[in-house]
Amino acid sequence: MEQQDRPVRVALVGAGNRGQTYARWVADHPERATLVAVADPRPHQRNLVASAHPGAVGFADWRDLLLAGVPADAVIVATQDRMHVEPAVAFASAGHHLLVEKPLAPTADQCRQIVDAVRATGVLFAVCHVLRYTPYTDLVKQVVDSGVLGEIVSVQHLEPVGWWHYAHSYVRGPWRREDLATPMLLAKSSHDLDWLGYVTGRRIERVASFGGLRHFRPDQRPAGAADRCLDCAVEPTCPYSALKLYLPTLRERGPVWPVSVVTDGTDEAALTDALRTGPYGRCVYASDNDVVDHQVLAMELTGGVTATFTMTAFTEQTHRQTRLFGTHGMLTGDGERVRVHDFRTDTVEQFEAGTVGGSTAADDHGGGDSGVMDAFVRAVATGDGRHIRSGLDESLASHLAVFAAETARHSGTVVAVPAQ
Repeated sequence: MEQQDRPVRVALVGAGNRGQTYARWVADHPERATLVAVADPRPHQRNLVASAHPGAVGFADWRDLLLAGVPADAVIVATQDRMHVEPAVAFASAGHHLLVEKPLAPTADQCRQIVDAVRATGVLFAVCHVLRYTPYTDLVKQVVDSGVLGEIVSVQHLEPVGWWHYAHSYVRGPWRREDLATPMLLAKSSHDLDWLGYVTGRRIERVASFGGLRHFRPDQRPAGAADRCLDCAVEPTCPYSALKLYLPTLRERGPVWPVSVVTDGTDEAALTDALRTGPYGRCVYASDNDVVDHQVLAMELTGGVTATFTMTAFTEQTHRQTRLFGTHGMLTGDGERVRVHDFRTDTVEQFEAGTVGGSTAADDHGGGDSGVMDAFVRAVATGDGRHIRSGLDESLASHLAVFAAETARHSGTVVAVPAQ
């Protein structure tokens, strides 16, 4: 393991849930990194981060941070999806190494703006495709690369978003509408197309896609339902009740995610007020959401490998699930363990991945959040970009696959994915 001369100096742009997650990693590893600045227009979120990092300077606007000339080796851009391009280009152009939250940007042209800025300056660059950095992914990749499966012929991959997670983030939350954020496939599942390319070592070349908004819309509203859960006679039997989601979490775990994005307060009175007046207390059948709640992709990868991907809201909250079909064996994985059937010996072995945490943002994304920070900081400290698994070319490729899939869904055609 390479040694560091000093901690990497990090500036954070965007102090929401994702930014706070990466800032906590910095706080937990003072010998490796130190947070020198945080920029966010919201005083509460900005101060939450700054107070945990003595000496960190707070800014209401990332432009002020840039102009102040704060000595930072690297910048983490963790703003909302549509706000990545301008700060990413500006900080790259100023010579700062960059870690950017996914998705890079809502259009291919904007993604390329970031890529071009990074290439022009030569700074180190990583995208927070955290699935690449989990112990589980390491295990799957190890099995594939060992050759025990032979040549991969086909893949099935499922993203079980979880009924309550979908209601929280994609019906009531910031990612509920494409014009406010991005399409569901880009906001949530760009991880998955990126992961498929990583574990198979193949590029997605052609894609077809089907899906839509099936359930979370006015015509599915139960009789007697009110506009808000606090006023609703149907609430006790509704699986999407905001009271069922947020109150037990606050009582059992405190003001952690997802409660922490509903209210800045820490008690039941503050939470109740937020549910009465804010977006997270709205009926899921009376919101202004438009992103899909189910989607299926059929893909052809280089070498004729085929793959299917399913994203659905209507599941328990758990890890992704995958089957890899090879000429000599089959792998079945559930995010925590891998089952390998070797056809040559007709034997089955099971391997534990040593997964760290659960599948959500509250639980380190199975070790992926810590993994991407460890890799990025190590790369910056040593100047060795090989530690980064989610760099320019691979991240642009997965984003282009998502854009092609959305074109396919809207046009009802099979769409070729550009080769960069």
